[in-house]
Amino acid sequence: MTALEMIKQIDVLTHSSIRIRADKIIYIDPFQIDGNPKDADVLFITHDHFDHFSPEDIKKVFKNDTTFVIPEAMREVCGPLLAKENELICVKPGQKMNAAGIEIETIAAYNMNKEFHPKENGWVGYILNLNGIRCYVAGDTDITEENKKVNCDIAMIPIGGTYTIDAEEAAEFINGIKPEIAIPIHYGNIVGKLEDADVFKSLVDSSIQVITKL
Repeated sequence: MTALEMIKQIDVLTHSSIRIRADKIIYIDPFQIDGNPKDADVLFITHDHFDHFSPEDIKKVFKNDTTFVIPEAMREVCGPLLAKENELICVKPGQKMNAAGIEIETIAAYNMNKEFHPKENGWVGYILNLNGIRCYVAGDTDITEENKKVNCDIAMIPIGGTYTIDAEEAAEFINGIKPEIAIPIHYGNIVGKLEDADVFKSLVDSSIQVITKL
């Protein structure tokens, strides 16, 4: 599979909510979900802010056999959502492991010059290896020493500013890690303007394809 073929299986739903229709149905930070699909095979949470950890929306997508992957610090808040059959995998930054048959890596996600996402909280972004394509979902982050080393084919990166990097910083980051495809997220809803995607795209190297999924 190529990165362009994988893109057809990725939906950015609202804000930073992502659904991937690969061999398994994967959700990352489900938020403002339409309907009650209850189709998640694997559910990844990056951190516990309301726009990323929404119990209401988690209940709309999870099944009794959904595998939950969460930062270690969220173990207690996620516990009440789980059925007996659910597998809970708690992660810390800098790990490589298998989750429900998916090879994953966890990348530290934190602020460098803001107080919203402290490094000590142990929050994460994820690299998912799906059919040989490395898909990076950055979480809420600034440019850090850890994520500057990310190797991926597709990068989903926040651009809205205020709580994360803005469009200009996100373009700098993408030009540094050089994925084949970049998808801006975390803008146009709670924070950031829809026009931020145009700014981001204009600053990304022409060798990198920018796809706006909103």
